[in-house]
Amino acid sequence: MKTTDTPPPVEPVEDRPQVAKEKAPPEKAKSGEGGVLNAFSHGILIIWAIMVVLPLLWAVMTSFKDDDSIFSSPWSLPDKLHFDNWSRAWSQAHMSDYFGNTLIVVGFSLVGTLVLGSMAAYVLARFEFPGNRFIYFLFVGGMSFPIMLALVPLFYVLNNMSLLNTLPGLILVYIAYSLPFTVFFLTSFFRTLPTSIAEAAFVDGASHTRTFFQIMLPMAKPGLVSVGIFNFLGQWNQYMLPTVLNTDPDKKVLSQGLVELATSQGYKGDWSGLFAGLVMAMLPVLAAYIIFQRQVVQGLTAGALK
Repeated sequence: MKTTDTPPPVEPVEDRPQVAKEKAPPEKAKSGEGGVLNAFSHGILIIWAIMVVLPLLWAVMTSFKDDDSIFSSPWSLPDKLHFDNWSRAWSQAHMSDYFGNTLIVVGFSLVGTLVLGSMAAYVLARFEFPGNRFIYFLFVGGMSFPIMLALVPLFYVLNNMSLLNTLPGLILVYIAYSLPFTVFFLTSFFRTLPTSIAEAAFVDGASHTRTFFQIMLPMAKPGLVSVGIFNFLGQWNQYMLPTVLNTDPDKKVLSQGLVELATSQGYKGDWSGLFAGLVMAMLPVLAAYIIFQRQVVQGLTAGALK
């Protein structure tokens, strides 16, 4: 009888020796280092927040105190809210006039800066022509030009144009002062926008003006909001330019009004009214940043994300 060799028995799958898996590197050291770094960064942020928020809260609290409480108990809460400090600063110290002049100057100069700056930045970012880089670097160089060196020439230029001590003259100076940073910021932002949409608009018969105002400018809204906030802060707190170019008492802006309120006290010392005027000047800036803080972050990070 012929027999065949029987194959060796097959071991069950579960009985086979399994290959040892590679061990993952220990994460304890990494997590420990990350935890220390996070704790350190959070601690720095908390300290910085305390340094910024506490003076603001103290100024607001002091604006509702009377003069005796400011010196006798500067860190305590007011015994009652003295709203007459605000009314006195608003009416008697003419803060209402200074506030209105500042709104006019900053409002028109901000709109003019954004319109002219966005148009110049769009052309420099999307079109190639002789002198493109030269004009761009002229705007960049304007950011490093000290404003103190331009005060005397600006004084004579506005005087020759009959714009000295006028709000329109101050508006033009604010626009010229803010244009270099605006063009520099928006040029980089317009370069990140897709060109396919503009090309499709040209194919459909849209002009350059319509493409810019109806397509590209709405797409650049985060960048416009970001640079608008920075320009608003700089123009609202500007003191040197209006001090030299706007000496008319009836046309002074808010920064001049605060100095006028501090120096006109003499020996009377209306500190409660001074703090009330200071808080009036701070509130629009804080409100603008709180409302548009998300758009500011989006505008600053848009170029990096793209």
